[in-house]
Amino acid sequence: MSKKTTVLLLNLGTPKSPNVTDVRSYLFEFLNDKRVINIPWLLRKILVNLIIVPFRAKGSSKIYKKLWAKDGSPLLIYGRKVKDLLQRELDDNYQVELAMRYQQPSMNKVLEKIRKEMPEKLIILPMYPHYASSTTGSTFEKAMEIIKIWEVIPEIKFVKQFFDHDGYLNTIVDNAQKHDLNEFDHFLFSYHGLPVRQINKVHPDRNCLDCKCNEQYNRSTDYFCYRATCFETSRLLAKKLNISNDKYTVAFQSRLDKNWMKPFSDKIIEELAQNGAKKIMIFSPAFVADCLETTVEIGIEYRELFEKNGGEKLILVDSLNDHPKWIKTLKDLVINN
Repeated sequence: MSKKTTVLLLNLGTPKSPNVTDVRSYLFEFLNDKRVINIPWLLRKILVNLIIVPFRAKGSSKIYKKLWAKDGSPLLIYGRKVKDLLQRELDDNYQVELAMRYQQPSMNKVLEKIRKEMPEKLIILPMYPHYASSTTGSTFEKAMEIIKIWEVIPEIKFVKQFFDHDGYLNTIVDNAQKHDLNEFDHFLFSYHGLPVRQINKVHPDRNCLDCKCNEQYNRSTDYFCYRATCFETSRLLAKKLNISNDKYTVAFQSRLDKNWMKPFSDKIIEELAQNGAKKIMIFSPAFVADCLETTVEIGIEYRELFEKNGGEKLILVDSLNDHPKWIKTLKDLVINN
């Protein structure tokens, strides 16, 4: 007998291994997504398949080797742990599954397994705290493409985002409080960057560069604005941690060009060090598990940048990974979605 409700946890994805061939395969699938590089089809194909992937695969492979653990990619390791822990938290009416938007375990295979089991209800929960077309939107689109041809389509619930959920915020707070916050000169909330043009499509009547969503969050107009929800997350965390406005900065990392959201995290870190900051703490609230952007980009590259410019100590707050409060948060999102 099938479970009444299936919960599908989703994350972005990871190469099968840090070898060049597997990294190339991952980049090929990821960057050919029209929601990730949102330009005309032919231009995207030329840019991705003839320029970006051939020239980036080898360099990216070296970076992934810095991240790789004995048992594989941390993103997948923690994904499996979270799946198992959440299964234990839920009763026998629930079946928890894990898939990745790109690569393995694939959405096609996992959703085919779910189709055969025919649950009454399917809860699709991408583990992205903030909605963005290139992450949450792409994941939902892929799921609907697969499900729409099923003979039996169950009741479907989508969890769109959870950036203001107390459990999510309190997990980050717990991890930050492993350290003495009084010893830090400044705090940086670093989020994955996006092209400004992508943000503008969420509110076409306003230009992201001119609006004030970074100063005040308005749920009725800013709910799907990635920039607005990132700033709101930072305000909520700063309040819980008693960090004053002048002691923290919100910035965006992993940019591809100058037309991405500003300020840029690496530039802020450089400026903080040059202006005399000796100890800083960095939060990465957009990522629920250790990955390239946290472990390598912040934990290695940004630390080296900070020290090169005169800084002494850079602390990266742990990702949510398999923290008990994170598991409780997911349970609440499933039951009360």
